[in-house]
Amino acid sequence: MTHYAQYPSPLGTLLLTCSEEGLTGIWMDRPCPEDVPSRSHPILDNTKQWLDAYFGGQIPHISLPLAPEGTPFQRLVWDILLTIPYGETRSYGSIAREVARQLGKAAMSAQAVGGAVGRNPISIVIPCHRCVGAKGQLTGYAGGLARKAWLLRHEGILP
Repeated sequence: MTHYAQYPSPLGTLLLTCSEEGLTGIWMDRPCPEDVPSRSHPILDNTKQWLDAYFGGQIPHISLPLAPEGTPFQRLVWDILLTIPYGETRSYGSIAREVARQLGKAAMSAQAVGGAVGRNPISIVIPCHRCVGAKGQLTGYAGGLARKAWLLRHEGILP
């Protein structure tokens, strides 16, 4: 069963979703399904506390159980994104090199990594906004580049 909640953020209303196993999504610009009532759930309550801390300018110290749905490759990329510290960025290329290392391959396509990053269902918590181009330039973000820039400014990465 999927549980839903909405969260008012500086980026607009976020749709939060979870299963009994963990957080499954944080979506921008996606309304709560009208045919499903919003219900309180401990995972969603903890996610709201995490977001309160994050948007309040703190580094959240709440551990959230994550249960994103994706391919093994996507989940590997998302796990690597989780290692990018608050206030830092990594290039798609550096993430591709780490994926290749973990898979025992000589190389990995940065474009393949970009595809997996773009399908991250748990934005902000799985920090796909911290992934940038080879020269530090802002590139694609499902929530839009303006939101990506806002998140990076919020973390002190951009002036």
